[in-house]
Amino acid sequence: MLVAVGIAIPIFRALLFFEVDNRVQSDLQEELKEFAETYTAWDAVNPEDDEALEAFVQDFLTSNLTEDDNYHLVFLKGEFFQSNPKLLPEVLAPESELSQQWATLTTATEDRITIDDSAVGSVLYSTYVLETNNIPRGVFVAVHLTAGERIEALASVYVFTKVAIGVVVFSFLLAWLASQQLLKPVQNLALTARSISETDLSCRLEVKGTGELAELSSTFNSMMNRLQKAFESQRNFINDAGHELFTPLTIIQGHLEVMGDDPNERATTLSLVMDEIDRMSRFANDLLLLAQAEEPSFLELETINVADFTQEVFAKIAFLDDRQWHLGSLGRGVMVGDRQRLTSALLNLAKNAAQHTHPTDTIELGSATIGGQVRFWVRDTGEGIAPADQERIFDRFARAANTYRKSEGAGLGLAIVKTVAESHHGTVELVSQLGTGSTFTLVLPLDLPQQEQAA
Repeated sequence: MLVAVGIAIPIFRALLFFEVDNRVQSDLQEELKEFAETYTAWDAVNPEDDEALEAFVQDFLTSNLTEDDNYHLVFLKGEFFQSNPKLLPEVLAPESELSQQWATLTTATEDRITIDDSAVGSVLYSTYVLETNNIPRGVFVAVHLTAGERIEALASVYVFTKVAIGVVVFSFLLAWLASQQLLKPVQNLALTARSISETDLSCRLEVKGTGELAELSSTFNSMMNRLQKAFESQRNFINDAGHELFTPLTIIQGHLEVMGDDPNERATTLSLVMDEIDRMSRFANDLLLLAQAEEPSFLELETINVADFTQEVFAKIAFLDDRQWHLGSLGRGVMVGDRQRLTSALLNLAKNAAQHTHPTDTIELGSATIGGQVRFWVRDTGEGIAPADQERIFDRFARAANTYRKSEGAGLGLAIVKTVAESHHGTVELVSQLGTGSTFTLVLPLDLPQQEQAA
């Protein structure tokens, strides 16, 4: 903006001088026109009378007062005769070069002459030749010296400059104050971002108003909520994983430390150690499966006959435990999916059902195709799940609080089921009531997106 003002000031100065010169030149033309009309009227009555001409000139100069820095000069018979005002600056004096030039003019002219004198400036003039019967008798010159006008114009430029600079400074001040106010949320955002650490993600921005900055603050807070939740989930996952690994290691270490030389005792201890190692291996495999779920190669897709697949899975789960296993309805048609991942998910549901039922309870596996979806369900008549636990049990390491016997797993089974369903762009539905039983349903699309099938 300062650059713009710096450019504007000389332009304004030049335009102002130009306008002043044009106005002065116009005034000189008016004065010249007035004299010419008066002289023409007089000459028609008093031709070739030199004394009458001198009297006419004196009368005109006396009766027509000039403005500041304006001069009227009359030359008769090639010599200076009279001026108004009588006191002339040196540049217009009778003996000056300009006066000598004007005295001998025979044709009207106008011009602008720059004088190397700051008290004079430039000389603007217009001339009129006094003629009688086309014979020159004298010259009337209307003159203006620009120094005074220029001083006034420069004063105006000076005032304009001060006002412009004041406006610019005031505008900068207002802009700075406004920017400080507008950017305060951004500054708070930066401060909050700098204050965030891996141990403290609780900082949030204060949301005021409904503008774009308020939306930015709200979006930042939402991001921080998700980030904090992810960090807490990661921390809990590490803690739970450490606990799940620590328990079998403690059991193994404890039994090995007290193991004696008796062969039977050694065999018993070895069997227990192998069981715990198997449990740790299953736990590690489950963790690996969950970690691989984000990779593009997690699914190996193929076309699956829904009815045949349901029967295959039922043949595997029917011997998991002593329960009343039942094969329900069979869906028709084919789907696109990963046979091994889906089998693993349904086996986990069956194992989960077996752990929460009694030998006399019924567990049913079935499937159905409805619209563009296929539904696989595992339904049991066991103890059911409390409403407070129905969402939580799909989290990693989560277990229902009301199970009648301790789960043998690490609490990853239902998390795996949910992961497999979501990797197939599906969901897991749960309908359960305490004392009645539970139904877990995998709801999957028959066809996956083309880009995933191509992968």
